[in-house]
Amino acid sequence: MPPENFLAERFEADRARLRGVAYRMLGSLPEAEDAVQEAWLRLSRNGADGVDNLSAWLTTVTSRVCLDMLRGRKARREDALDGGPEPSVSGEDAIERETILADSVGLALLVVLRALSPAERIAFVLHDLFDLPFEEIAPIVERTPEAARQLASRARRRVRGGEALDATQTAQKSVVDAFLLASRTGDLAGLMAVLAPDVVVRSDVLGGGGQVRELRGAEKVANFYNGLAQTARTALIDGAIGAVVAPLGQMNRVLDIRVENGRIVEIFVAGDPERLERVEVSLV
Repeated sequence: MPPENFLAERFEADRARLRGVAYRMLGSLPEAEDAVQEAWLRLSRNGADGVDNLSAWLTTVTSRVCLDMLRGRKARREDALDGGPEPSVSGEDAIERETILADSVGLALLVVLRALSPAERIAFVLHDLFDLPFEEIAPIVERTPEAARQLASRARRRVRGGEALDATQTAQKSVVDAFLLASRTGDLAGLMAVLAPDVVVRSDVLGGGGQVRELRGAEKVANFYNGLAQTARTALIDGAIGAVVAPLGQMNRVLDIRVENGRIVEIFVAGDPERLERVEVSLV
């Protein structure tokens, strides 16, 4: 078998895994595909002479490409929060594949990963999600193994939400969970059950134009949110129970939700890009 055919077959055997690695680092299927393609180009140019473990080599190359892309994204201030969902590769099949990937990774996880520094993100993904030892991660992020361990540890605290929820937060989370479930499933009665009669929704995106608009009363709010929260997930927003709206893992709304006596009394929906850049999101 010609060497180029052998390399192509070996690469194709690893392609799906490499795409999964890149997607978790980049949060974008088009960018993940680009990173994997760049790894193939480097392999086809340089060959595999002297490479003992080709799968590990490909993981390292793909990770370094992703790190460069993350650094370039930060330098250009082109985080996806600025422009909403990124354009997907063309075709319904590609969109479906990205949706499946986002669901399998976890929408909230993708949101939290976006808040990490490029090095933290690489270290966490490679170690915690793909079991790569820190001795192999260190040269990728240009740190010592101990420094790479610290990067992953900091990222892990963010991803896992820090401390366990207290009793009050746990009770609030159950209310927010019920609200989002009722909204996703079109359960109007379920929405009414968790909304206070005089609930108020304030939003900087409701009516457009950057102005804060209001919606008052349980019936109006329930009808507005009925069937709406398909991509919303419960999360800690600046340390308080709330929700994020993240189609394909791309956060474009945060919901600050106030709960009193087992019912939602106020929701503030923020979609302003500057607010989204500052907000700290953690999993619960």
